Amino acid sequence: MKRFLTALALASIAFSGAAVAKDFKAGSKVRIATEGAYAPWNFTDSSGKLDGYEVDLYADLCERMDVQCDLVQAAWEGIIPALQAGKFDAIMAGMSITDKRKEVITFSRSYMGSPASFVVAKSSPLTSLSAGMDTISLADVDAKEKAGLDAMKAALKGKTVGVQISTTHENFLNEYMGDTVTVKTYDTQENLDLDLTAGRIDAALASLSYWVPLLAGEKGETMAMVGPKMDGGPFGNGVGAGIRKDDQELADMFTKAIDAAIADGTISKLSTKWFGFDGAPKD
Repeated sequence: MKRFLTALALASIAFSGAAVAKDFKAGSKVRIATEGAYAPWNFTDSSGKLDGYEVDLYADLCERMDVQCDLVQAAWEGIIPALQAGKFDAIMAGMSITDKRKEVITFSRSYMGSPASFVVAKSSPLTSLSAGMDTISLADVDAKEKAGLDAMKAALKGKTVGVQISTTHENFLNEYMGDTVTVKTYDTQENLDLDLTAGRIDAALASLSYWVPLLAGEKGETMAMVGPKMDGGPFGNGVGAGIRKDDQELADMFTKAIDAAIADGTISKLSTKWFGFDGAPKD
């Protein structure tokens, strides 16, 4: 789904003060950080209260773990160094599980899968954008998937594609299409959407979990998803709770609780409520 950290940001973590490992067990106090600015994953409502998929999910998981949880809001930039410094114990903020992040923190198992997809204006000739298949996994690209990626790259040649800065989606564009398209970055997804609506960019790339709720509303009258759904590789392996490496016991507690929430249908129910589709991990 969401964002990746730049090499500079990751490198800076090495200089952050490290927190002392804690002994987590039933009854422990656990501070969980979320961004509060990435609807419908997590956001602040009109009354100033945190809400969203991860806000509902954290409460469920904490009950299953039998721990006392506090949910705190933290800015996305610097959220991993803050975790390392002990300002909180876990991150639930739409954070994709990527190899780069696993160099500095550990993760629970995934609690949501959300492929990436392109969106264009309905009036655009790019509405015919196709890879000849519905899904592409970048974890292990086969010949058919490579041909599909090449077809999209050719169709997008010379176009401007918008993406939110410091995301897995920006990483994909730079790695797979940076020599073909002009990548235009935005500080927020909302500003990206405005430029797409105004015709200042030709296409936008983001997570299905963002597009589906958005296009179910008024935006769906003027925008359309095109091309395949893509996951794996630079997009990571789903979204999980980020935890300090020294606190593997807590990561294991989260994983056990997430397994139970998947098994009894809770994650399917919550993801359908917030995203409009069942994003429960299947593995």
